[in-house]
Amino acid sequence: MSATSGEVPLRSEHDIVLARQLVRRLTQELGFSLVDQTKMVTAASELARNAFTYGRGGTMTWEKTTGERHGLKLLFADEGPGIPDLALAMTDGWTSGTGLGMGLTGAKRLVNDFNIDTRVGGGTRVTITRWKQP
Repeated sequence: MSATSGEVPLRSEHDIVLARQLVRRLTQELGFSLVDQTKMVTAASELARNAFTYGRGGTMTWEKTTGERHGLKLLFADEGPGIPDLALAMTDGWTSGTGLGMGLTGAKRLVNDFNIDTRVGGGTRVTITRWKQP
């Protein structure tokens, strides 16, 4: 794959699988260790599922980062209801649905950079980056 960025929809369970496969392929191309590949794929899978389940679908935008550090940056965006209490949502074990409550906090622990922007009625945007270790 020669592209340095792209976007994939997150509108179905199948899209989540395709996003996970894409992240695996991108981390392999970037030379991530197997452990770092798994961390990024797991974080992407959790966030893609959140966008689909709670955000009523959305997109995953990806970018290979270059320069001083090489890595993979992912943006998960949806136009869902937003997160009314972000502090509560970032508490281990809290869930608004039937999950284990580890999606956001678990994803945050698996990546190097994590940012979330949410507005009630305005959707949620989560950006994660994993840097390739030297």
